[in-house]
Amino acid sequence: ERAAFSFPETHSLTYIYTAFSKPVELPGIHEFTAMGLLDNRMIDYYDSTIQKKVPKQDWMKERLQQEYWDKGTQSRQSKQQWFKVNIDILMNRMKQSSTETHVLQWMVGCEGDEDEHGNLQFKRGINMYNYDGNDFLGFDDEHQVWVAAADAAVLTKRKWDEVTALKDYTKGYLEKECMEWMKIFLKYSKMQLRDASPPEVHVFTTKAKQSSIVVLTCLATGFYPKEITLNIRRNGRILNKEDGVKSSGVRPNHDDTFQRRDYVEILRSDTAEYTCEVIHPESLTIQCDSRYMVRHTNSIAIW
Repeated sequence: ERAAFSFPETHSLTYIYTAFSKPVELPGIHEFTAMGLLDNRMIDYYDSTIQKKVPKQDWMKERLQQEYWDKGTQSRQSKQQWFKVNIDILMNRMKQSSTETHVLQWMVGCEGDEDEHGNLQFKRGINMYNYDGNDFLGFDDEHQVWVAAADAAVLTKRKWDEVTALKDYTKGYLEKECMEWMKIFLKYSKMQLRDASPPEVHVFTTKAKQSSIVVLTCLATGFYPKEITLNIRRNGRILNKEDGVKSSGVRPNHDDTFQRRDYVEILRSDTAEYTCEVIHPESLTIQCDSRYMVRHTNSIAIW
């Protein structure tokens, strides 16, 4: 049975900036960091030590020109200075000591819904500041106003609400520029995955609670896109739920590919031929039987 997937599918592109009021003497913690995340997966990174915006995905490195990274580095360095100035302003406003360590964070980005045809439509914008772990100030994209979440943020809210150009730019970035970059990044990431993501198929047995029974498992992993058909056959007949077949469903791997695991309990004494059939949209069919013999319709080695 072909797996069913629901649409629309929500995607996100967010940038998270974190600034400390002074250097933190801890390994891996920098005075300023910035990272980009596509669907919660890091795609670029910058910190105050390396002073460069760098790619964190192969497709970012391969498909974006050096000019993109140079401009990104300049932008990050500018934001690093902006954060340094503004965290000092907030500390003075709240009468906090310069000997204390405080942290200002900013998360900005967008979410979009992708339909079954691959079209992406704006869903919502994200633009919020956090101070010392608490919500501080956010932008209401729908009403184009800043929302103060703390008393100390009210003054900033009033100032920024009066700057129409800032509100227009913020709305335009969230709804248009951010969405355009999301489309580009999704396209690049999917192109790379399509180039090298047929499923790996493994079939194996494990012990069941009863000694006379074993669990036959068919695992398909590392494939993209996620639509896949997986069948366990007994002497050629496809087994279903009534035969006791259970499935994990399609689940994501850590590298943006997917996996699916189907399994069924069989008698240890059963002499029938059990095969695992996997059909992927790339027209790849792989069959494996419970004796670990492998038959497949192309020359790809899967062990």
